[in-house]
Amino acid sequence: MAANERNGSRSGKAGHDSARSGRMIGSAVNTAINHGFVVGREVLVGSIPGIVVGYNIASFGQFIGNIYPLVIRTALGVTKCSMDEVSLA
Repeated sequence: MAANERNGSRSGKAGHDSARSGRMIGSAVNTAINHGFVVGREVLVGSIPGIVVGYNIASFGQFIGNIYPLVIRTALGVTKCSMDEVSLA
């Protein structure tokens, strides 16, 4: 049985075009900031209170920064969120 050939990418995963993904992530973070999601701001993740502690700049993996630009600390732990999942408190 022959081994599968690997081409360095996995189906369903974001590519590694760093210039393009960097612009997309930067755009997502800037949009979040312009909507008031700045570091230190109190937010609600659903009904759970939290605080914006940073921005997700990951360009690969399960939670990439252009989809989940916010890093939120809650009593349950730290999570990466999209702007659709949070509201200003």
